[in-house]
Amino acid sequence: QVQLVESGGGRVQTGGSLTLSCRTTMSESTFKFADMAWYRQVQGKERDWVATISRFRTTAYAESVKGRFTASRDNAKNTLSLQMNGLKPEDTAVYYCNVMPATVSWGQGTQVTVFS
Repeated sequence: QVQLVESGGGRVQTGGSLTLSCRTTMSESTFKFADMAWYRQVQGKERDWVATISRFRTTAYAESVKGRFTASRDNAKNTLSLQMNGLKPEDTAVYYCNVMPATVSWGQGTQVTVFS
């Protein structure tokens, strides 16, 4: 059973930055061929896609975060990162990582709270 562990969340003021990390228990050979993504969920709402980083390291972002968030991956460490700059209150959510499409059991996520 693959596990996903997100970390790095916290409380920041509007305009601040955070870097999220996602550690997986996938084997290195599985991880490097997986398209991975970040998602977020506001309490009471559906989980939304935020960003994708493919096995080829190409990236795609939701319009709401484009230009502010940067996804990256370290295949040697089986980890993902999400650099978030220019944070806004509407970025407040629990952030999750998963494969793309999301076929692995969800981790606990990491809470990001942006206050004005």
